[in-house]
Parts: sequence; C-alpha cells; structure tokens
Amino acid sequence: MKFEFIRFLVVGVINTLVGLSIMFLLLHGAGLSYWVSTFIGNTVGAGVSFVLNRNFTFRSKEAGLWSVVRFVCVILFCYVVSYQLGSMVIEWVAGDYFSEIVVTNGKVLFSTGLYTVLNYLLQRIVVFRERRYA
Repeated sequence: MKFEFIRFLVVGVINTLVGLSIMFLLLHGAGLSYWVSTFIGNTVGAGVSFVLNRNFTFRSKEAGLWSVVRFVCVILFCYVVSYQLGSMVIEWVAGDYFSEIVVTNGKVLFSTGLYTVLNYLLQRIVVFRERRYA
C-alpha cells in the first residue's frame, strides 16, 4: 500500500503536469474559457492517469470496459465537484481583491488540488479496488 501511494503520486505529477499545461495553454494561449480549458486539460490528463494507474499504480488485471466506465464516472464526478467548489471558494475568498487573471489562475490551481485528493480516494475505492469473486 505504501508503494502504491508513492506510485500514485508519481503518476499524479505526470498527469497533473500534462493536464495543467494544456489548461493554461488553452486558457491563456488560445483564449478559451475556464470551463472549456479545464475540461479539455482534465480529459487529456485523465487519459494519461487511467493508463498509468491501471498498469503501474494499481496493477489492475480487471477487464478494461467496466474499469473504464467506472473511471469515467469518477473523473466526471471529481471534475464537477472539484472545479465548481474550487471556483466558488476562490471567487468568494479572492474575487474582490485580485485581478481576474489571478483569480482565474487561483481557481485552476486550488481546484486541481481538490480534484487530486478526491480522485485518488475514488480511484482507490471505486475504480481499481481489489475485487473478490465467489
């Protein structure tokens, strides 16, 4: 379990760097909205996450289709909860005190932290848990 968590952190760093890079590139480089940028960045990061976590972190042997379905449900749930809550919290805490770009970047970073914690817990419990068959 200890090494599993370390592997999850390594995978998390990789997919977070991929996802955040895409988010900020789309947000600032392409001028896309917060929601579009974070959704696309998280979708690409999630693909990286699924492959690496399935094969490296959790070493899952389960058939692909159902683990993909559970993974997609968990990712969507984590995305909506984390990015909505993160957006609301940062807007409430900093919205009146900082420029729009600082607030938006704060939303992305804070929400990414929430997403990471919630995602690990649900991937471990729902997606890649060891199943006991009778």
